[in-house]
Amino acid sequence: MMNAQDIKNGTCIRMDGRLYFVIDFLHVKPGKGNTFMRTTLKDVVDGRVLERRFNIGEKLEDVRVERRPYQYLYKEGDNYIFMNQETFDQHPIAHDLINGANFLLEGMVLEVVSDASTDTVLFADMPTKVQMKVTYTEPGLKGDTATNTLKPATVESGATVRVPLFINEGEMIEIDTRDGSYVGRVKA
Repeated sequence: MMNAQDIKNGTCIRMDGRLYFVIDFLHVKPGKGNTFMRTTLKDVVDGRVLERRFNIGEKLEDVRVERRPYQYLYKEGDNYIFMNQETFDQHPIAHDLINGANFLLEGMVLEVVSDASTDTVLFADMPTKVQMKVTYTEPGLKGDTATNTLKPATVESGATVRVPLFINEGEMIEIDTRDGSYVGRVKA
């Protein structure tokens, strides 16, 4: 258990049977009344964000989370098999627990966040930006750089990304895994 005044960004708490990460907090001391903590919480499972006030001295159930690097090995049914980089144990992780799973390639290392007390995986985070080769797109035309028009392109993971018209097949591009958007061309 922890006191409400000990809340910091990144703290994980259990509330109403769900796990939440603290995204933002503010220690508020009004002119009249008691001091309280105004927090912004993000649900670990579905990503919903909510705001909540806690009175100073209120007890909260904190959850100890561990962040460890896991390497993606292969897909088996609906699960992805990962290897712990420290113990070399293999663990299955469901598709819906992986943020940015469309851009997952064999051998990639992800940060897996798990509940330390029960050893259950909460979620796995892809790196924010990945570099991938374009495997298919319509050929670009010379001079197609003046407009912000985008075309679909398939990358080596099989995902489709909207890219500018001048990107051609075989080029390396950088992708933001949070929303699947094109960031830029990678210079070789």
